[in-house]
Formats: sequence, structure tokens, C-alpha cells
Amino acid sequence: MSEATISIINKLQDALALTGGNDHLDLPQIIVVGEQSSGKSSVLEHIVQRDFLPRGSGIVTRRPLVLQLLRTLDTNEYAEFLHLPGQKIFDFDQIKIEIAKDTDRLAGENKSISNKPIHLKMYLKNVLHLTLIDLPGLTKIPIGDQPHNIGSQIKQLVSDYITKPNSIILAVTPATIDLANSDSLKLARQVDPEGKRTMGVISKLDLMDAGTNALDVLTGKVFPLKMGFVGVVNRSQQDILTNKPMDDAVDAEQIFFKTHPAYKNIADRCGSHYLAKQLNHVLIHHIREKLPELRTKLSSLIGQTQYELSHYGEPTLSGSVDNSTMILKLLTLFSNEFVSSIDGTSAKISTKELSGGARIYHIFRTVFKHALDAIHPCANLSSEDIRTAMRNSAGPRGSLFVPELAFELLVRPQIRMLEAPSLRCVHLAYEELSKICHTCGSKEITRFPQFYTRLTEVVADLLHQRLEPTLSYVESLVSIECSYINTNHPEFPSAADAFKELDRRYKEQESSERKRLARQYLNNEIAINRHSRSMSITSTTSSISSFSSKSSVLNQFMGNQPLEHNSEENQS
Repeated sequence: MSEATISIINKLQDALALTGGNDHLDLPQIIVVGEQSSGKSSVLEHIVQRDFLPRGSGIVTRRPLVLQLLRTLDTNEYAEFLHLPGQKIFDFDQIKIEIAKDTDRLAGENKSISNKPIHLKMYLKNVLHLTLIDLPGLTKIPIGDQPHNIGSQIKQLVSDYITKPNSIILAVTPATIDLANSDSLKLARQVDPEGKRTMGVISKLDLMDAGTNALDVLTGKVFPLKMGFVGVVNRSQQDILTNKPMDDAVDAEQIFFKTHPAYKNIADRCGSHYLAKQLNHVLIHHIREKLPELRTKLSSLIGQTQYELSHYGEPTLSGSVDNSTMILKLLTLFSNEFVSSIDGTSAKISTKELSGGARIYHIFRTVFKHALDAIHPCANLSSEDIRTAMRNSAGPRGSLFVPELAFELLVRPQIRMLEAPSLRCVHLAYEELSKICHTCGSKEITRFPQFYTRLTEVVADLLHQRLEPTLSYVESLVSIECSYINTNHPEFPSAADAFKELDRRYKEQESSERKRLARQYLNNEIAINRHSRSMSITSTTSSISSFSSKSSVLNQFMGNQPLEHNSEENQS
């Protein structure tokens, strides 16, 4: 049951790797993280119990390695690479060569890194079902011709993997450094601050200084992790150079823990065998815990994919007849989309800007109309030009009326002014049709990229072929209008109409003049009357004043009004 559970995840990993869907599904997986030369590769080889990883100075692991361990009953143990389907590799030295070769193929030979993983399946007899992802070792200083930011590149690559909530972090730290300086544990704590999905591995325990041990670390007293720490002993460089058998190395590891004074009480919880069992148990438990969530996510992705697939049309069939039918169907579909874009019935109508037929209507109704309205009908025509044309058309004779030839000479250049905006309108309509051509690619058509590219090229070429004839036609229309001025058109004024218009204007002018004179006469009369009335009032006032003076003198003379006496009396 446990093996089947891990096998399902392995199949999903392979499928996602082949389809490029790793970003859509967060699978439960174990991520191996550690500093460069931390013994990370040796830990993996102890788990596999095979010497299969390339070794060397500097960064050796430069691409993620997805390692799937599968138990087989076959006596022949072998490995398979996903990029070499169907090819079984029985010589494990060839695995090293292929890993290095495929790494150089994508990452180059200058020790750069790549985020494209290598998928390796190993079918072994004595191994637990397990899937591990080995990442490049953390480093800070570039070596040789490595990029100057190689450290930040590796750190970002590691972070991309361990940030995923379903990833289990296997942080490898050598026992020869202080745990507080472990870069792998620092990164793990950043993404897993509570330590719920981090397992620590303390490597190179046999290389610690005499009198020191890592017991407190392995028992969780220094750096507590929910999954705890496991101590391992790596093969020495001498063991690697002398090709010490892996079984002997594992036995030596067990003897070390059982005989060491500090570790003999926890020897059953140390070593590569225990680490492999723990990883297998943790991975199976983690997969079962995340399985409902994965099932829901997969169902959603399958539904989305099926919906998308339905828009790609029917599957392609082999045979010339079937291909011809398919091509005819795609051509019809393209044609219908082109027409619907112009008619405004397309399902992909934009709500942000005018397009298709609406854009062409806008070009004719607004852009072209404004261009015509901007043309002044009498532009570049002065009164002197008109008089000169009239005289030139009359020759040596005088003319009583305006010669028609003079009118034609003057109006033809004005008609030619309509040609430029008309040609511009044709170009704008052509550009919009070309744009429609490149937006008619439905998913059913674009799933054949070469066919779609060729189809748009042919349609664009057909549109371009019709551009010149259309421009010539517009030029011909303007030339036709210039060649014959139809003065008999109902909207064109005749001589009788002109005289009527002149007579009407004369009468309107005469009537206006009469009204003006009448208003002026009336205003003058009003002014005269006002002046006469004012003079009469002034004369009357003067007469009254004169009469009063004369009456006073007469009274004095007649003795009827002794003015001085009265004055004296008043004063008294």
C-alpha cells in the first residue's frame, strides 16, 4: 500500500515534468538542502547504497535531481532517465556520466546552474520506495568563471522548492560547524519557522574534535524540530578513492554509533538505514495527509483542461482525406470568425476599444467625415484668381455672364482636394482588416501553429493585393468627378435660379433700406418734436417771468403795492 502511494506521486511527477505543469500542482516531496561539501551527496548514496553521483571540486550538483527509488524483484538492477525513455542503464558509472553530460547540456560547462530538473529512476532490490530532490549546494563565493551572483541564484532556486507548503525539507549540516552557522537550517527556518516540516541531518559525526559530540543536537535540545535530527557518518575521501564497498561503509557506520560513548544509547535512531526508514515513513504519512487536497486540486485541473481541450476541436486523424476535411473545417472557421468580427457578432468583442466592423464604421463616419469637413471649398481661391480665370476663359471677347469654362477651371483643383483624405480612409480600413486577420485565431486553429501562420500570411497577402486596385478606384472616382462637372444636377443652381436669387437679395436689400430710412425719418421726427416742445416750454416760462416783472412795476407805479413801506413794516 505504501509503495503504491509513492508510485502514484512518482507518476504525477513524471507527467508534470513532461507537460511542464510543475507550477500548477504542489506535490508532497522531500527536498534535500545543504551547504556545498556538507556531505549531502554521500548521504544520498548511503540511502541508495550505490555510488552513482558525479564528484569533483566546486559545485558538482548544478541542476535539481529528482531521484525516485523503486524496489524491484528483478536480479538486474538498473536506472532510467526521463529524457532517455526506454533506455535502461545497468552500469552505475554511466549514470554519473549521463548526469554530468545532461547538466552541461542545459547549464553549460562554466559551473552555472539551471532550474530544469533531471529525473532519474533507480530500480534496486534492497531499497525502500522513496522520492528525493537533490538541489545544488549553497555557496557564497563564485569560483573560476562562475557568475558573480551564483550564491543568490542557488539560494533563490532552493527557496523556490522549499517554500511550497507540501515540501518536506531535509536540511543537511556537517557536524564540523556550529549549528548556528548552518545556512540550510537558516533557510528552512525562514519558510518553516515552527519546524513542522523540517528534518535535520547531522553529517560527518566522525570528524568532530576529540572530546566533543552532537548528542544535544541529535536529541533536539539545541535546535528543536518536529521531525527531529538524524546523525550519519559519511564515507571518507580515502574510502571513495579506494572504492570501498557501500555495504562495508554502512556497516562501519553502524559500528561507529554502537561503540561511541555518546551515541550508543541512541544508535538505533542514527545512521543511513534509520534515515531511509524515517524518510519513507514521513513521506507516506505526508502523502496520505495531503491526498484529499491533491484529489480536489487534480479534479479542478482536469476539469479546466477538459474545458480548454473542448475548444481545440476534434482530434487530428491520419490520412490525406481526413486532413483535407480538417483543413477545410479550419478554413471555414477562420472565415466565419473574420466575418463575425466585421458584423459585430464575434464572441471576442472587446469592451475596451473599438475593433472590427465598429472601427471601420468609425473610420468612415468620424475620421473621414472630419477630414472632409476640414477642407475649405474655397481654399487657395482669391477674388483675383476668379477674375483672372473669367478673363482667360473669355479670350479677346468680353462676357456678360460668368463663363462656365472659368467655373470648371476653378472647381477642378477643389475637387482634387477630396482625393487625399479618401486614400487615407482606404489605408485605415485596410489596416483594420489586417488587424482582424491576426485576431481570428481560435484555439482550434492555433493548435496548428504553422498552419495558422501560413493562413494569416495568405489572407494578409490577399488583402494587400486588393489595396492597390482599391486606391486606383478611388483615384478614378475623383478623376471622373473632375472630368465632367454636371451643372444640370438638381442641387446645382441654374442661371434662372441665380437671377431669382439676385432678385430676391435685391428686394431684401431694398426692403431693408426702406425700413432703415423709415426708422431714421421717424427718429428725426421724434427728435424735432422733442426740440419744439422744449422751445415752447422755455418761451412760456420767459413770458410768465416777464409778465410778473411788468405787473410789479405797474403796481408800484399805480400805488397799489407800496413795496418799500411794506418792507420796512416787515422789518419792524
